Amino acid sequence: MADDDFHGFHAGQSGLIVRVPAAEPAVRAWRGRLDPSARVGVPAHVTVLFPFLDASRIDQGVCTAIGEVLDRHQSFEVRFERCGRFPGVLYLAPEPDTPFRRLTEAFVARWPENPPFDGQFDDVVPHLTVAQGQDEDVLEKAEADLLGRLPVVAHVSSVDLLVHDGTRWRQRGSFPLR
Repeated sequence: MADDDFHGFHAGQSGLIVRVPAAEPAVRAWRGRLDPSARVGVPAHVTVLFPFLDASRIDQGVCTAIGEVLDRHQSFEVRFERCGRFPGVLYLAPEPDTPFRRLTEAFVARWPENPPFDGQFDDVVPHLTVAQGQDEDVLEKAEADLLGRLPVVAHVSSVDLLVHDGTRWRQRGSFPLR
């Protein structure tokens, strides 16, 4: 869920993600060692919107609105066939990435006060983070291993709402796509 500048999780933060359980066998060991979000309860995923609303603002009305946004989007298949990089970050690249971009755009249109990653990036690239904050040699080793474990194919049928309780990320809801 987090990228370089978002390691300082705090109670009440929330985010919307697409879980990718099919990727867990390929990425679990690397994420457990090299991705701080994995160590605090975040599963293999593609971020849809982080940060989302503060947990104190999430009520039944917000949950209903999340469902309404998702009702306009169909479930889809995605493949992870290659790795990509940001500075200090190794990730799996979803193909196609357009459905993830559309989900993010739809949530930002509904909650414009919550731009992805606090508006830090001009182009929000959908990705499944495997390692972050690592030296190049560590990323190269992880990537070489991952390439032998790809492709990963997944069916995306829901978006999960996660909330940080001050120690770990917990699922607060799961919302189906049409």
